[in-house]
Amino acid sequence: MGSRRLGKSAIFVSDICMGTMTFGSQTEEAEAHRILDRCLDAGINFFDTAENYPVPPRADYAGRTEDIFGRWMKGKDRDAIILATKVSGPNYQWAVGVKRAGNAALDRHNIIKAVEESLTRLQTDYIDLYQTHWPDHDMEYDETMEVLDDLVRAGKVRVIGCSNETGWGLMKSLETSKRLGTARYHTIQNNYSINNRRFEDELKQVCRKEGVSLLPYSPLGGGVLSGKYLDGARPDGARFSKYLEMRGERQFDMAQRFAGPRALESTARVLEIAKEAGLSPVTLATAWSKQNDFVASTIVGVSSEDQLDEILAAMDLKLSAEVMGAIHKVTREILYPMG
Repeated sequence: MGSRRLGKSAIFVSDICMGTMTFGSQTEEAEAHRILDRCLDAGINFFDTAENYPVPPRADYAGRTEDIFGRWMKGKDRDAIILATKVSGPNYQWAVGVKRAGNAALDRHNIIKAVEESLTRLQTDYIDLYQTHWPDHDMEYDETMEVLDDLVRAGKVRVIGCSNETGWGLMKSLETSKRLGTARYHTIQNNYSINNRRFEDELKQVCRKEGVSLLPYSPLGGGVLSGKYLDGARPDGARFSKYLEMRGERQFDMAQRFAGPRALESTARVLEIAKEAGLSPVTLATAWSKQNDFVASTIVGVSSEDQLDEILAAMDLKLSAEVMGAIHKVTREILYPMG
C-alpha cells in the first residue's frame, strides 16, 4: 500500500481510504466492522466519515455511522488510524444537513457543537482530519477558519480540510488563513472519477500550486463504473436503484446525473478497456484515480465485505500508459458525461 502526505501537513495516509457512508443504512454494524477489520489488515489506515452519515441523510439516524465507527475503533490502536470526519454546511437544494434540527452551518456555534458530538460518538479525544462537508459562499470565511484554528490549537483536531468546494472557495479559504495566520486547508474532498473529470478544469491547478491534496470520492461514479446499471439494470439494494424511485427528491436528480445516458455510454467504453487490460472495471477505476499526482488518497466505499476484493486489487497496481491513454480518449470524446 502506498503512502502519501495530506497537503503540506505532517500526516501521511494510505493511498486508498475507506469511506463509511453506507454504515448504518445499507450496511449493518457487524458487516461494517468486518469491512473495517479487513481494510486495516490490508494496510488501509485512513477512514472517512461525517456527522451527516449514513446516506441518504435522515434526521432519525444521522450520526449512526460515527457511532458504528467509534465502537469499532475503541478496540484498536488509535495512533495507527487516521480518522477523518466532517461538519455539515448549511442547507442548500443539493445538500441537506439534518443535524441540529436542520440548522447546521459553518459558524462558531455549529462547528463547536458538531465537533464535540462527533468526538463523543467516535469515542476519541481527537480527529485527525476535520472537514467542512460543503461550503457557505455567502458567509465570511473568517469565522469558519478562526474556529477551526481554535480546534487545532486545542488538540481536538490535527489538520483541517474542505469538501465539495469550488476553485474560488478554496482560494478564498487559503487567502483568509494566510491573512489571519490560522490553520489552513490541507485537503479538498470532491467528486472525481473517469466519468466526472470537472475537477481538472481549475481545481487541479490550485491543488498543485497551493499544496492541497485531493481526496476524491465516488471514484466508481457512484458505482456506475462497475457496469451494474448498464442496459437499464437496477440491482437490488444498489443506491441508485433506490434513488431512481425517489421522484421529486434530490436523490432522484443525483441518480439521473450519475447514471444518465452519457454516463452509461462512457461506462460501456471503459468496461471494454478494462476487459482488454484483463482487469475488473472496479480495479481499473480505483487505480486510475490514485494514479493522479494531485491525489493523496482515493475514497472508496462498499456495502458488503465481498465488494472489497476488486478494490484491494488496485492497491499496488499502476496502469500502463496505453491504458491511461485509452481512458483519456473516452473522456475527451464524451465530455462531461455526468452533465
